[in-house]
Amino acid sequence: MNVKYTLLSAIALAHTSVIANPAPVTDITLNRGAVSTGQVQPAGSLEQRLATLERIVEARSEAQLRMTTQLQQLLDEVSELRGVTETHSYQLEEILQRQRDLYQEIDRRVSAIQAPTAAGSAAVQPVDTVAATSTYSSDMSENDAYDKAVNMVLKDRRYDAAIPEFENFIRSYPNSGYTPNAHYWLGQLLFNNNELAKAKTHFERVVNNFPQSNKVADALLKLGQVAERENNKDSALRYYRQVVQQHGTATSAKLAQDRINALK
Repeated sequence: MNVKYTLLSAIALAHTSVIANPAPVTDITLNRGAVSTGQVQPAGSLEQRLATLERIVEARSEAQLRMTTQLQQLLDEVSELRGVTETHSYQLEEILQRQRDLYQEIDRRVSAIQAPTAAGSAAVQPVDTVAATSTYSSDMSENDAYDKAVNMVLKDRRYDAAIPEFENFIRSYPNSGYTPNAHYWLGQLLFNNNELAKAKTHFERVVNNFPQSNKVADALLKLGQVAERENNKDSALRYYRQVVQQHGTATSAKLAQDRINALK
């Protein structure tokens, strides 16, 4: 009797325990890997949310980094293109300058040949494209020396060989009507060789020693270009403005204005 009572009591106690402590309910969306390892966490838990946020932040950071890199590459390309454009513009100006020099020299020679001469006189009065500043000399050796130097530039294209020829001409004929032109040509040749200090000296001599020469405007323009190569923007602008203000009708004035606009 006691054994039966004890057995019944145990069954009743077990039944009561099952009712008080029901089995846990597992979310059907549990990760299969977590179930297999026994590390099961309910979906939507704080840990999962944090992990999701971390992945989102990481993805956005990577996207921003890629965008920043691409933007920097674009900026570098724009800067490079701008530099190429400025270089091409500068080279074009030099080509135009050389063409103008060539045309002026041809005009000078044609005008000198066509000018009226006195009977029995070898002297020819000048006709310049801008101003009558040089005279075709009666000294044929002087004419020959100048023509030899000019022909090395215009005809033979022997630019380096022309430099000592112009230097010799200036030493031999310091009072020649061709002297300002010789200084200008010499400055141009030295400028092309990037000997900026020497080129500047000859351009300055044209401006300071021969203010009536038709090469003054061109020499001022070249002084501005020398200053640009020396990264002296203020000095370059000063020379260019001087060309525009004092030689507004000269062809070089337009080139000077273009450089002013570019440097502003």
